[in-house]
Amino acid sequence: MTTLETISEQRLHGGVQGIYRHHSQACAGPMRLAVYQPPQAVRQRCPVLYFLAGLTCTEETATIKAGAQRLAAEMGLILVMPDTSPRDTGFDGATGDWEFGEGAGFYLDATQAPWSARFRMASYVVDELPALVGAHFPADIARSGICGHSMGGHGALTLALKHPGRYRSVSAFAPIVAPSQVPWGRKALPRYLGDDPAAWAGHDACELVRRQTFPGTILIDQGEADPFLEAQLKPELFDQACAEAGQPLVLRRHAGYDHSYWFIASFIDDHLRHHAKALESS
Repeated sequence: MTTLETISEQRLHGGVQGIYRHHSQACAGPMRLAVYQPPQAVRQRCPVLYFLAGLTCTEETATIKAGAQRLAAEMGLILVMPDTSPRDTGFDGATGDWEFGEGAGFYLDATQAPWSARFRMASYVVDELPALVGAHFPADIARSGICGHSMGGHGALTLALKHPGRYRSVSAFAPIVAPSQVPWGRKALPRYLGDDPAAWAGHDACELVRRQTFPGTILIDQGEADPFLEAQLKPELFDQACAEAGQPLVLRRHAGYDHSYWFIASFIDDHLRHHAKALESS
């Protein structure tokens, strides 16, 4: 069993909020994650919701800012917030650009050197992280959902579409739905995956949903005052792709809301309820 180091643990809403560190095989180095255990976890295994954060974020960002723990405690949800990439890689170009490298792993497995040695966030989130959580916490891994924000919303959508057997529910806040068509993705995807657009398509939610739909309704919230809306996010492209594919989608647009965690905190309860309903015991 992988050793899990406790960095901190505090009581919160009757449960325990912890920050932990472990050695990751997928990312070939130390990784940090935050886990919230609701009060129900003392007596039973609880369903799990993974929350993937966005560019520049860490495992602490959603943990501190989203305000998800209060309702998670009521609903008996374990919350898992991993870091957004490996750290201290020493790779040339891995730091100094907030749109790429450390803090910007894009939740994929890189195929290009040197990134392929450490930047394997898809394998980390889909395979290694559930095994770690299942081994160290009272988690019912068979009942798992995934959510994310911005780059993390991209990760939640693409990983759920590629691994529908792993997740029973998926939602996103202001996701990058078409990275192969927008500047953020066009900067990161060639560096991680090479210059072939066919490789990028395997990490583009608009392309993926046309190949295989998710067996459930996808929930997306998008702020209309988001400064990245027109150039980077383009939710209308995913709306169109879902309509063409027959994928159930609830896309909600909110006047006056931006890209920040104030927006996320305003609607996080709806996402928790969305996941809790899908993760109820059958």
